[in-house]
Amino acid sequence: MTTLFVEADGGSRGNPGIAGSGALVRNEQGQILATKATPLGKASNNVAEYTGLIEGLRLARDLDPEAFVEVRLDSKLVVEQMSGRWKIKHEDMKRLAAEAATILPPLQVRYTWIPRKDNGDADALSNEAMDACAAGVEWDPRRSRIRPQG
Repeated sequence: MTTLFVEADGGSRGNPGIAGSGALVRNEQGQILATKATPLGKASNNVAEYTGLIEGLRLARDLDPEAFVEVRLDSKLVVEQMSGRWKIKHEDMKRLAAEAATILPPLQVRYTWIPRKDNGDADALSNEAMDACAAGVEWDPRRSRIRPQG
């Protein structure tokens, strides 16, 4: 079985504030296969983090719906909530977590917390999304510094 690695991040400048998310998928050799940055308008940091997760899972599913997916996030909150160890209290997060859980079968996905310093590519994509949001434009993958390699 193929393993894909999703790295995702989200942020907001102000909380809530100008927000964006970033996600990418790597293969087992570490090559970036797909990227996405999503400007979100005004949203909270947690909404941006969950949006990055959702977009990353969609990218992985579109590449190989049968693959095992390891999701790597620097958001301890999202990792613990999606792993079922922490309760989700906020309605926006409940809705987003439920959406994320339907993208791939739960037994096909594992959530792993990584330090922020190890999530630089997803962080860069989320910042590109916030920059696009602040400028009132769409994110342009051709101008991204994080690009698919495969």
